[in-house]
Amino acid sequence: MGAVGILSWLLLLQTVPWAAGARPCSPKYFGRDAMVCVCNATYCDTLDPVVLPAPGTYVKYESSKAGKRLERSQGSFQRSLRAPGTRIEYNLIRLPMACSDFSVRPYSYDDVPHDYELTHFRLAEEDVKMKIPLLHRALAMSRRPLSLFASPWTSPGWMKSNGDVRGKGTLKGQAGDKYHKTWANYFIKFLDEYAKHNVTFWAVTVQNEPLAALLTPPQFPTIAFTAAKQRDFVVQDLGPALARSPHRTRIIILDDQRIHLPHWAKVVLGNATAARYVAGMGVHWYLDSIVPARCSLEATHKLFPGHFLLYTEACSGFLTFRFSVSLGCWERGNHYSHSILQVLNHFVAGWTDWNLALDLEGGPNWVKNYVDSPVIVDSSKDIFYKQPMFYHLGHFSKFIPEGSRRVGLHSSCRRLICQLEHVAVLRPDGALVLVVLNRFGWDAPFAIQDPAVGFIETVAPANSIQTYLWRQQ
Repeated sequence: MGAVGILSWLLLLQTVPWAAGARPCSPKYFGRDAMVCVCNATYCDTLDPVVLPAPGTYVKYESSKAGKRLERSQGSFQRSLRAPGTRIEYNLIRLPMACSDFSVRPYSYDDVPHDYELTHFRLAEEDVKMKIPLLHRALAMSRRPLSLFASPWTSPGWMKSNGDVRGKGTLKGQAGDKYHKTWANYFIKFLDEYAKHNVTFWAVTVQNEPLAALLTPPQFPTIAFTAAKQRDFVVQDLGPALARSPHRTRIIILDDQRIHLPHWAKVVLGNATAARYVAGMGVHWYLDSIVPARCSLEATHKLFPGHFLLYTEACSGFLTFRFSVSLGCWERGNHYSHSILQVLNHFVAGWTDWNLALDLEGGPNWVKNYVDSPVIVDSSKDIFYKQPMFYHLGHFSKFIPEGSRRVGLHSSCRRLICQLEHVAVLRPDGALVLVVLNRFGWDAPFAIQDPAVGFIETVAPANSIQTYLWRQQ
């Protein structure tokens, strides 16, 4: 396959209007440039199923601060310089094992002290009446396979050093003892119970934010692990327990900030036994600005190319922002796309948002750790708002299915064009996808050249994101 290049040019392609059949956004403004799309019981905007364009042509999807939301146009490649589904198709879902801070209460699946056989292990009402039915609906509606992974925030309090699911604490004892064996079997029990409801998990993370647990407020559900303790738990307890079980569930380590890479990977994956049990590393985005992707993600990939990197949590509106929920905020969508583009270009295999939907306050959250979400629900009016973050995610999830591979892209810059951010991807069906982000307040003319097809002269409007899709001949 020829390299795909981005060059700067000044001409624009003629486009055709929005394809018939899709339902447009119903806009509502919260300030001059803060727009959401309103959905209720009878109406919600949709997309046409993705249909690959004819050879020699391309389709473009564009969202912008000016009000476009995944609007479709199409055009044709030139030969010389003169010349399925209706939703956005998430395919990766993270589920807390028992409570997280976004639960309405603290709980575990076995609060009977010293139940080392886990005879009192039971799924909670939240699982049986909410999580599992919603997962069944999602699995039934999805046109693509869904990969589920689970993360624990806390063990039962009687297994923790502080005796409570809330607050700072570690597992009692040390790797290989009855507490650690019981905790490993707790994972297996969780997988067993969900399997009874025909829900299987692609992976589990060993612990949500194992080092952040040392810094969290006293009411948060947490367990702290160092890299060495996580390694020993995987080697002596969790790895063998999963290997003996009927589940083909993978293990993801870290599940914390990338400032811990590559150190965490060296400690855990430097052990040959741990490396055999572990499939990959989970990363959270909250401290990304502290350490460059090249020094953390890329360095880790070069050391351990056989283990994937996956972004397992991200959200806007956390502690460093003034407002938890900012309806219609385009900049928060920009932040999502900037992160996704950056990490995909540094060997990350996927990117997971934190909450599918939250209320107007940014909850529910029993420790009041309110944040923003791509979908905000106003239950008093029976409507929900699809925010710019939702559409930014759609520019990736709708067009880049599982099994896609990032491909080389040569960028030749002129003037302001170097400020464009982009990634090129080859899909399993042989089509090519190019996502282009312009986070700035001016238009940026550019061109896309694929030697196998031709070139496109186009423009990235101010404050916009575009997805291009075409076949190679």
